[in-house]
Amino acid sequence: MTKTYSIAKSALNYALCIINCALLCACSPHRAHPDNLEDFSETLYTPTDASGFSITGKEGSQSSLITVSNPWQGADSVATHLFITRAGDEAPLAYEGQVLDGEADRIAVTSSTHVAMLDALGATDRIVAVSGIDYINNPDVQRRRDDIADIGYEGNFDYEALLASDPDIVLIYGVNGASSMEGKLRELQIPYIYIGDYVEESPLGKAEWMVPIAEIIGEREKGADTYAAIAARYAALKKRVADSAVDAPSVMLNVPYGDSWFMPSADSYMARLIRDAGADYIYRKNTGNTSMPIDLEEAYTLASQADFWLNTDRMESLSTLAAKCPKFKDTRVLRNGYVYNNTRRANSAGGNDFYESAVVNPDILLRDLAAIFHPELSSDTLVYYKKLK
Repeated sequence: MTKTYSIAKSALNYALCIINCALLCACSPHRAHPDNLEDFSETLYTPTDASGFSITGKEGSQSSLITVSNPWQGADSVATHLFITRAGDEAPLAYEGQVLDGEADRIAVTSSTHVAMLDALGATDRIVAVSGIDYINNPDVQRRRDDIADIGYEGNFDYEALLASDPDIVLIYGVNGASSMEGKLRELQIPYIYIGDYVEESPLGKAEWMVPIAEIIGEREKGADTYAAIAARYAALKKRVADSAVDAPSVMLNVPYGDSWFMPSADSYMARLIRDAGADYIYRKNTGNTSMPIDLEEAYTLASQADFWLNTDRMESLSTLAAKCPKFKDTRVLRNGYVYNNTRRANSAGGNDFYESAVVNPDILLRDLAAIFHPELSSDTLVYYKKLK
């Protein structure tokens, strides 16, 4: 009798153990591993103007994959990935890229353009760390500057301040190579993603990088709609200029740097803006993808032929420009005062909003240029440019 009871009790305990284990497994969140990264090949967003990113997913999954291609100048066949896990999924077993677990609520940024993109999405409240806070123009960042970490600059980042800010992800960029932050961020196990607006030459392509940032914060649809509205305004103004402008004035750019004068490519960001605003960028020899140095004699010849002169660095008056380029005093463009600089929204530290919010406002920037080149078409007040006096 005792033996029979003991066996029955053991059997009952075993059954209860099995039931408890089943209940525990049922209550624990299930983390599913997709088998292959290749499964995430369904297009979730197709860029219309940017060339450096894609956003893909998998049917039946809320997770997504952002692929960034050649995110710095000179990159060749470079691809980086960020897998965003959602609804209990995990990254594929063989995946070796960056992983963000859910949407990012706390974001560290290393470029002022990242601030502008988050601002366009109404998400600057998610910024917890920036690079060079004094140079950032965004009003919300400046209002919260005591609560936002300044993590320094490329080559001298303050990783202690970065860690203390507890970011979910860091937005980084490369100039002529990979960011120096990569290795340290891996060591600290902080996810990162390259934002490649820097290498886009299309004004709209630069702005479209707000969409992968929108994906990171779980607002892809808002990002797509925000960008589409910008692109529509840009296209409408471009068409109005093309339909109405009767001439195309010639435009000189920049000032000397040392003994050289760097002129952008004929297919560069500024050259495209000038063309879309109904003008003619004067230097057509450079058909590459980087700025080309020319000597001061050639620059003088070009300036002598130009109707307008833009982007004069820190020159804030015609007299300072003439002092910087004394030989150019007799050029028609300088004599007539048709010189405009992109510093209307520069702050006291030297941070220039032209390189911040203008990147996500190409339609407003185009409106500025159209008003400069064709005042008969627009009487709008300039936002980013001002006429030197």
